[in-house]
Amino acid sequence: MPTNDWWSSLAFQRYGDNPYSTPMYGHPLTYQATVGGLDVGYPTTPAIVGDGRQYEYAHKRDLTIGLTGLNSPDTKADDWSDWTVTPYWSDGSRTLRTTIGHGSPFVYAKGSGGNAQITTANAPTVFADQGNVLGITVAGHHYALFAPTGSDWNIAGSTVTAGLGSKDYFSVAVLPSTGALATFKKYAYSFVTGSKVTWSYTGGTVGATYTLTTEAKEGTERGTLQALYRHQWLNTTDPLTSYTYVSPRGTMKVRESASFTTRQKAAPVLPALPKSNGVDTARLRGYLNDVVNASDPFSGAADTYWTGKALGRLAQLVPVADQIGETAVRDRMLGLMKGKLQDWFTAGGANEFSYDKDWKTLTGYPASYGSDTELNDHHFHYGYYVYAAAIVAQYDPAWAAESAWGGMVKTLVRDTANPSRTDTAFPFLRGFDIYAGHSWASGHQGFAAGNNQESSSESTNLSAALILWGSATGDTSLRDLGTFLLTTESESIAQYWFDADEQVFPSSFGHDTAGMVWGSGAAYSTWWTANPEEIHGINVLPVTGGSLHLGGEKAAIRRNIAEMERENGGPAVEWRDILWEFQSFADPATAKAKWDAGNAGYTPEEGESKAHTYHWLNTLDTLGAPDPTVTGDIPTSAVFTKGSTRTYAAHNHGSTARTVTFSDGKTLSVPARSTATGTGTGSTDPDPDPDPEPPTGNTFQLRSGGALTTATGGTAGSDTIASAGGANRDGTPYQPLVYEVRGVKGTLNPGAGTAFRLQVDAGTTVGLGQQARISYDFTGDGSFDRTETYQYFASDPVTGWEEYTQARGLKASTGNPGNLNGGTVRLEVWSAIGNGTSKLQTGTDKSVVVIPYS
Repeated sequence: MPTNDWWSSLAFQRYGDNPYSTPMYGHPLTYQATVGGLDVGYPTTPAIVGDGRQYEYAHKRDLTIGLTGLNSPDTKADDWSDWTVTPYWSDGSRTLRTTIGHGSPFVYAKGSGGNAQITTANAPTVFADQGNVLGITVAGHHYALFAPTGSDWNIAGSTVTAGLGSKDYFSVAVLPSTGALATFKKYAYSFVTGSKVTWSYTGGTVGATYTLTTEAKEGTERGTLQALYRHQWLNTTDPLTSYTYVSPRGTMKVRESASFTTRQKAAPVLPALPKSNGVDTARLRGYLNDVVNASDPFSGAADTYWTGKALGRLAQLVPVADQIGETAVRDRMLGLMKGKLQDWFTAGGANEFSYDKDWKTLTGYPASYGSDTELNDHHFHYGYYVYAAAIVAQYDPAWAAESAWGGMVKTLVRDTANPSRTDTAFPFLRGFDIYAGHSWASGHQGFAAGNNQESSSESTNLSAALILWGSATGDTSLRDLGTFLLTTESESIAQYWFDADEQVFPSSFGHDTAGMVWGSGAAYSTWWTANPEEIHGINVLPVTGGSLHLGGEKAAIRRNIAEMERENGGPAVEWRDILWEFQSFADPATAKAKWDAGNAGYTPEEGESKAHTYHWLNTLDTLGAPDPTVTGDIPTSAVFTKGSTRTYAAHNHGSTARTVTFSDGKTLSVPARSTATGTGTGSTDPDPDPDPEPPTGNTFQLRSGGALTTATGGTAGSDTIASAGGANRDGTPYQPLVYEVRGVKGTLNPGAGTAFRLQVDAGTTVGLGQQARISYDFTGDGSFDRTETYQYFASDPVTGWEEYTQARGLKASTGNPGNLNGGTVRLEVWSAIGNGTSKLQTGTDKSVVVIPYS
């Protein structure tokens, strides 16, 4: 039984009060199963509800796809795959199956016992009539109806019908424009039959390929169209069409193919922050003793969630105690964790995990928050147990053996994040929505707004736990699954919870973060409180070595903290430790200063401790903030940057020493079963890969005076970017800085794209946005054959340089890529918005353009 998915209400039919479904948000289309078939909508205008605290693109029916006379008593899930599902209706005389999915602009229908019938919400306007192909506009949205060749659509008011003859198929598509009809007609009879993702981890990079299987109902076409979410198209170099759709996750872009591939730099993970000289050992020892000597280290926790948080609190401290030589404290904490885990892992007694053979799930009792009755939150709860078990396994491999307690850990993993599609005891990846790029918390999805997830960080806590458990037990397949899940969800969190690029939340929403994401949108709220500290903090906790990916979006963190303090009427009080740690991902010194000023009189958040918070803040103040732009070639590695100094860290779970190589060319020798840190050895590649990983090609630094050069060792400087003069220059260069290199020869790397990393500084001026355009003149004849204009970068009035990369997304392009034969490459940078000048760094390896040529 699939649960915790975008369409789970179709299968759950909760309490028998809805034998069909609640609204299901596939994007761009929305759906709801009803007695007469499938209601379909395409919401394109957001509504702000809940006193301005929620935006939603709520499902609203444009049309219903059915059969004449269909009157089904219920709707069942007939088939499903990684992100598609086939609802099924039968009334004894007629049967209807429709295949729908994330990213699909098509609904593929198969029916018997009646004619194809489309019932529209109001009388449709016809813009194209080709007999068996009909273009109609309903509620301002354009749809195409495709019946078998030889049939004809007939309109009577709001009812459109077509006889199927000896056939049983028809399809409906939402069009991005009326002019797209011919393209969509090409794929209208290439019916999707399944969807599947495959993933890989190699040398610090996560690759994922998303593939649809199809069958040709007419002709031989087997391709299709699929709309990519923002977190996907930001990380693919596969060609996309100019077609786009509106969605609650920002613009979706259409690919004309049955598959696409994404590549991302792997999210960093460590068992704990490494040892540093910024931590006072005696003070830390005192804080550790406060935890281990408490009368009840588990704080009275009884159910799965609160016991898990208590286990997580201890798990964070075990490596910390070990790195300062407090082995007795370390072992006492390990003993506490083992005892509690073994208690839960043993059947009988006050608490246990129990398998439900009907629902194919493992439920911990005492349960909480609907984890038993509604199958909610399993990934939240069990992630803490797997994480704690991974820390135990790091120090006691025998305990983690399959024949000892590892079998129970593996069973928790199978319940929450089962890597197998053929396991008959648990569904594949229960909580993780592969195409949406994040998990869902509700088991039944029984809400008008679709499914939801509040604590995205407790979801990634499970993924980090898979990496650590897989690394500790030698299960590289599970380790790589965890890396795929964590890396994918980290991008989704940045875009959909934190609006890192400020391209997702509607401008009318008025918030810089979301406490929870819904199928229909997002909300500045939590399930239990309107306290701003918890709205902002719930997507941060627990702060662990698996949280380091948050450091990739420093501007978003600063906006987030600033909003929290505005809404809160001042700095955090209740969850101050969580929010100090969150701030440390961007501004460690500021976060430590807050600790220094306020550590005496606060109560730690339930999953935190003064020992961990003290160690965390002082370590990052010493090493610098996490720097996810540089990755190691094992998942358990990370980089920290302070000023111009990078510190490299890695944990080696293996039994022999190994050398970890980082993407900027540095290496680090790591002893067996140890964490190592250092400034790295070997020459540094002047092009540490930005995110997403740039293609193979030549790297050009900017030089003041307008040159692009492959030379290194320049003198750091800057050029002034002229003001936009208060006008909107988005997409059109205005008094740009121009940098150029001529006489370039190069062969285009297939499938690759341009990358750049530009350091910009708005000074203290607010409301500025810098924009880049890169142009290619293939032969040097003075005519540019290919131009790429990127979305502008909204800079902040913060101290120091900010980084603008191609990850902002391509706004527009002209021409097709081609080889360079004595060609010219030009970079233009200008102010797209604002009324003030800004600066662009030159002469360093931090401001570069990487062209996709060899």
